[in-house]
Amino acid sequence: MQQEIRRILESVGEDPGREGLLRTPERVERAWRYLLKGYEEDPREVIGRGVFEAVCDEMVLVKDIELYSMCEHHMLPFFGKAHVAYVPDRKIVGLSKIPRVVDIYARRLQVQERMTVQIAEALEEVLQPKGVGVIIEASHLCMMMRGVQKQNSVTITSCVRGRFRSDERTRAEFMRLLHGMHG
Repeated sequence: MQQEIRRILESVGEDPGREGLLRTPERVERAWRYLLKGYEEDPREVIGRGVFEAVCDEMVLVKDIELYSMCEHHMLPFFGKAHVAYVPDRKIVGLSKIPRVVDIYARRLQVQERMTVQIAEALEEVLQPKGVGVIIEASHLCMMMRGVQKQNSVTITSCVRGRFRSDERTRAEFMRLLHGMHG
């Protein structure tokens, strides 16, 4: 990877041998390995390590989960917040597992639309809840720094399954909890 980074530097007119760039290929490799570490973990296993039997059928919502990802089209960052809710059906998951699942999918080359669905599918598959809802709000540097250059645009994606799709009251409660807490 470092050799390729040197080639990229040369192709844009830089001198990889100059003082400020001497260790750049090494630093970029370390950064990319960290930014894309989501490929190393199986989110279903992470969820599975935190599942507990419980008599609970009320909505569980973890909101404002910060996320940082990389656009697969331009390899530029996008960042924002995920809001993840589910209605249990005899199984609950440790609350810290939900942000971990978000991170696993975010730390990959991604498109926001797919990541939203992947988070919902992983929770649905392991927990088999009565419903799952995922909303992601993100700003994309590929839209802010290049192309249309819209610095204040936010992309919102959602995936609703089970009760969140079929029951208007569940969906409304999800939205009320999300927006009601923003003040």
